[in-house]
Amino acid sequence: MKREHIEGGKTEFLTGPQVAERYKISGMTLYRWLRDPKLAFPQPMVVNRRKFFKENELAAWERDRAKGAA
Repeated sequence: MKREHIEGGKTEFLTGPQVAERYKISGMTLYRWLRDPKLAFPQPMVVNRRKFFKENELAAWERDRAKGAA
């Protein structure tokens, strides 16, 4: 899985398809997750109509979900 890296910082970004692959979901499911306020899925940065998700925000969301499930 290729990750985009921004110079000068430690933030790594994943594209929409990479996020879908990470969670084993379809693009449509990712679309739904982004629009579900109860789910509180991290919102992407959009550049030229492409979505880029901060990997650290995805990890924090995963931790919050794990805490809620426990």
